[in-house]
Amino acid sequence: SEYCSTRQDWIDAASVADVVGVDIEAVNFAAEYKDRVFAEFLREYQAGRTPNPDVLCNAEIKFKAFLDHAMKLGADLIATGHYARVRENARGKFELLKAFDHTKDQSYFLFATTQEQADYLRFPLGHLTKEETRELAEKYNLAVAAKPESQDICFVPNGNYASVIERIRPGAGKEGDIVDLSGNVLGRHSGIINYTIGQRRGLGIATGSPLYVVRLDPVQNRVIVGPPDALLVAGISLRDMNWIGDEPLSDTGTEVMVKVRSTQEPMKATIFGAQDGWAEVRLADPEAGVSPGQACVMYDGDRLLGGGWIAGTEAPAGLQEAVG
Repeated sequence: SEYCSTRQDWIDAASVADVVGVDIEAVNFAAEYKDRVFAEFLREYQAGRTPNPDVLCNAEIKFKAFLDHAMKLGADLIATGHYARVRENARGKFELLKAFDHTKDQSYFLFATTQEQADYLRFPLGHLTKEETRELAEKYNLAVAAKPESQDICFVPNGNYASVIERIRPGAGKEGDIVDLSGNVLGRHSGIINYTIGQRRGLGIATGSPLYVVRLDPVQNRVIVGPPDALLVAGISLRDMNWIGDEPLSDTGTEVMVKVRSTQEPMKATIFGAQDGWAEVRLADPEAGVSPGQACVMYDGDRLLGGGWIAGTEAPAGLQEAVG
């Protein structure tokens, strides 16, 4: 992609390897990325969900394709620059933990990591702050000491997902109706790929009270809006559930702390049994803006227990929406 800094990243990596005194090899996983990450991103976004390519990239490329390649080369472990930690437990297995610096923690994006993968992973930056990492890089004369942080997904310039979808799948931004919870047409939208759950601005609807995007309906090509209460979620259905806790999930429920966005503080919840990769989560307190396609990630304190992709949500009792 023209938005990627692949060449500069290679130059930077080569300069670091030269200073440290280790060999460096470039391996191309572009085909795997296109098939396992980018194609899934397109499918999810067009289905009215909000995918997270960062999680897919970690699961499918860094900890699968790259790990497999490293093992074939005879490597014992792989180390990445993720802000997360690992520790060995009494059973000789490695547990995944939040980074020491919670403001930079990336464990949320590692929820799909399996126990088998975790045993091969090391995160040497996990006990450092970003400032300490830069100080060490400067101390050892590494050219990347002041390199800016990468914020955007490589193929999504400025975070504009819709422009990428429209460029690759012309017509994906098809116009349709904006409706309220009773199905009344309030206006027109410019394509559901341009809207996100919880959005208030840019709806182009003049009403006496604020309305928010509550749901996206790709089948009927509708954007459904409602009052703030309509955003509240008490129950979450998860698909492709990955659990790396000590005890298996049960039908009676396991108390955990969960995050449904990478930037939020964990919330109290109970997760119920995973069958065929499915699980149910009940939030202790209803939460607004839970988006299908995003991740729901479980913790016990600093320890990552796993997570799954949000497939559906349930409103608190008495607040079920009217639109089917």
